[in-house]
Amino acid sequence: MRTTERLDGRTLGYIAIALLTWSSAYAAIAYALVSFTPGEVALARLAIGSACFAVLLRIRRVPLPPRRDWPALALLGVIGLSIYHLCLNYAETRIASGTASILLALIPAATAAVSAIWLRERLPARTLTGLGIALIGVVLVVLTSGKDVRFEPKAALVLVSVLASAIYFVGQKPLFARSSMLGVTAFTFFAGTLGALPFGLALPQALAAAPWSHVAALLWLGIAPTFVGYLAWNVALQRVSASQISSFIYFSPPIAVLIGWLWLGEQPGMLTLVGGAITVLGVVLANTRRRAVPVPATGEPNVPITE
Repeated sequence: MRTTERLDGRTLGYIAIALLTWSSAYAAIAYALVSFTPGEVALARLAIGSACFAVLLRIRRVPLPPRRDWPALALLGVIGLSIYHLCLNYAETRIASGTASILLALIPAATAAVSAIWLRERLPARTLTGLGIALIGVVLVVLTSGKDVRFEPKAALVLVSVLASAIYFVGQKPLFARSSMLGVTAFTFFAGTLGALPFGLALPQALAAAPWSHVAALLWLGIAPTFVGYLAWNVALQRVSASQISSFIYFSPPIAVLIGWLWLGEQPGMLTLVGGAITVLGVVLANTRRRAVPVPATGEPNVPITE
């Protein structure tokens, strides 16, 4: 597998697609929960995504990963997809969206920690500082964007989602080295759908009784944030480190505020804009790497490079 390990234009484009589609998921989940249970929403979302991946595998003629990787991929699918979506959906029935936004903003830090332990990715002080600054900006955005923020016991379910997401992102990285990204992602979705099946057995009856607008919300969840979003994210994950790419998740709450401003006319206050600027600064700092100074072949002392 060839990876660039740098944030070129194509990688940033994939990240942008993932973040934009994921940012639309929260409203669609809340809308769909009017007619469906959290388990039914999770099952429908993953089943639609799995169907899209199955069609793409057939069209591209991409084989599934080798059998020796199936147990690991199945476990990743259940943890990173079944558990993640079930916990998030159940939590959204009780906690405010602002609370969920703050807690989900812990995903980059959790991913960096899991990467350091599992993949032994070295985290420079610059990266850790940038992650901390970006987290401060996210909290400021959420607290000043007019959302009701209160903590309840079910908020712990979002923390489970955070850990599940970090394990999913990091666990896939080594498997990309010996299998296609599309095959790895598709297999985890097939396993994730089976994991969510016991929680949505009444989905057919719920679909028959639900209004078309709520069914459309499920279709959007399955196609845009799930199929397109995860596909774009994993393409980017194939190209750079898990801890590096995860820092961009900090952009999700500011993007949601921006969408509300442009679409619903919800004009953010000055502190919200400041928080967004701090978030951008933190993400840029976390992804800025020191330029390596080449060692002269003649053994002469290094000469500082001026830019």
